[in-house]
Amino acid sequence: MVARCVHADAFRLWPIFSAATLRRKLLEVLTCGGGGGGGGSCRGRASCRSPKPRTQSMPRPRSDRLAELLRAEPSECGDGDDEGEADAAARKAAALEELKVVVAALQDGDGDGESAGGVSWRVEAATVVRRKAKDDAAAREMLAMLGAIPPLVAMLDDRDGAGEELLAAALYALLNLGIGNDTNKAAIVQAGAVHKMLRIAEVASGALTEALVANFLCLSALDANKPIIGASGAAPFLVRAFESAATEQTRHDALRALLNLSIAAANAPHLLAAGLAPSLLAAVGDASASDRALAGLCNLVAACPEGRRAVSRVPDAVPVLVDVLNWSDEAGCQEKAAYVLMVLAHRSYGDRAAMSEAGATSALLELTLVGTALAQRRASRILEILRADKGKQAAESVVVATVSAPQERGAGGPCREEEAEGDEACMSNEKRAVRQLVQQSLQSNLRRIVRRARLPRELAPASASAESLKALTASSTSKSLPF
Repeated sequence: MVARCVHADAFRLWPIFSAATLRRKLLEVLTCGGGGGGGGSCRGRASCRSPKPRTQSMPRPRSDRLAELLRAEPSECGDGDDEGEADAAARKAAALEELKVVVAALQDGDGDGESAGGVSWRVEAATVVRRKAKDDAAAREMLAMLGAIPPLVAMLDDRDGAGEELLAAALYALLNLGIGNDTNKAAIVQAGAVHKMLRIAEVASGALTEALVANFLCLSALDANKPIIGASGAAPFLVRAFESAATEQTRHDALRALLNLSIAAANAPHLLAAGLAPSLLAAVGDASASDRALAGLCNLVAACPEGRRAVSRVPDAVPVLVDVLNWSDEAGCQEKAAYVLMVLAHRSYGDRAAMSEAGATSALLELTLVGTALAQRRASRILEILRADKGKQAAESVVVATVSAPQERGAGGPCREEEAEGDEACMSNEKRAVRQLVQQSLQSNLRRIVRRARLPRELAPASASAESLKALTASSTSKSLPF
């Protein structure tokens, strides 16, 4: 009984002892101090947790070192930046001094009098300007600010008879100064370079012509310069250079310069007077120049009625444009050719008749099916104009036939009835013939479209016969065509 009580008391005391022990150990952990067993336990825990204070104390010198590095890095970088900025400033100052020397040589290069040294010095200075301005936009701007353009333009006078070397050096220097800089382009024109270049063009040939054409191309890229160059008389020179260029590069540069000038509607009379329309139509067959040639024709016919009439008067103008719709695979060429044809068809009955004779209907119908959205709209518009024109012709023919038919008075006898039946039979035969022709035309057009569209074999089998195409067009008439 006592044992049971002792065990019971011990059982009751154990939770109390356990709670006290837990509290004591918790205090030791939190305070890590005290005497007796607490100190021993604290030392034991200190020995167990000794790595933790070391790991906590290690980042402190590292952070201090990082702070030192961060404090030292701006000063070092600042020193490097200062040194770099100083070097860059020194280089800029040296380059500026060099440009000043070159411009001074251009302005005072003829100080040696009529000796050959003055001419050679100017040629060398212009060559340096050309080299400096070739790939450096900042150098172009700086040279213009230092006043390099007026002496270079003055060198185009060639009063000392220096020859092509001096003129070519000045022209190429001006060309490089104007590339990519609209302010320089305007300054070159305002300095009177255009008229001086035209005086040189009267006797120029070879490399000098190439330099002149390149300068006109560069200067005409600025919209403010287009009317000035067009009114100066540069169009005949550019047209001649385009027609009889010694190199392909000169020919393309002349065409691009003419295209730039044609953008300004005020230049259309000057370009037409120079004979640009026949030259552009002659260049349409050249694959490398057809797109720009057609763009120039679009500008001419849109600028004024004289441009449309000038294009229309060129022999075979309409067949050439219709051929573009047939052979050209370039969407831009088809769109431009369709635009020129649309303008011609809208204003001239003779051009509409020429389109019908050249077979434009089938080409336009094909363009409405496989062309771009813009080409489809333009082709549909042309087809509407041609259809309306044909409707007017048919109405006029019916009126003329009715008025010119002999009118007989009196009742009609058997002969009159027989004649009426014969007329109806002839009319029915004519209708059948017309329907047959329409179906044949549709069949041929579909064959052509299938061949050109290059459809897959399962959609367009090679064994397609006339019967299958006839089945497609059996219920079609000219009224159901997609205009």
